[in-house]
Amino acid sequence: MLTPKCTLVPSKFFNPETGRAALADVCPLDEEDKVSYVEIPSIDAILVYSLSIGETLSGVISRMVVQKDGKQAPVLPEMYYLIQAIGERREYNRIIASFRDGHLYLVIAQGRTLRLANVFDAPDFTTAEYFIFLSMKSLQLNPEVSTISFRTPVTAAEEISLCRYFKAVEMI
Repeated sequence: MLTPKCTLVPSKFFNPETGRAALADVCPLDEEDKVSYVEIPSIDAILVYSLSIGETLSGVISRMVVQKDGKQAPVLPEMYYLIQAIGERREYNRIIASFRDGHLYLVIAQGRTLRLANVFDAPDFTTAEYFIFLSMKSLQLNPEVSTISFRTPVTAAEEISLCRYFKAVEMI
């Protein structure tokens, strides 16, 4: 689920009763937003997110994923999958992104440290590139020695644009 309404809370500071308030502290919530959370043990954090982005909760429930054992599991937010994917990469500088529906979802790790996990409003790919490069500059990462991976498809022109700056561009 591509929800820009999400935040990471360190596990030791998370209280399920105040999850909605934690999310409301970082993004505007509508009264009808349903809030949920999922634990991410690899970074010792809880991802708090809104379930209802422009749809009713019944719409979310109808998009449940069927697991191998036949049980249904809820669709988790894109940020969850980006964080999971960052842990599977072996490079020292790991940059994983998704770009869809006017939002750039970006996760950057360096070594064993998660340095950035954020969602940016980006109405077009040029704006998304701006946020990628701004984030890398603020973390003092050199794109010329880094590979950027995307979970969502990018066009050939977008890939060529990124290849001018990055060592490689991959789709995962």
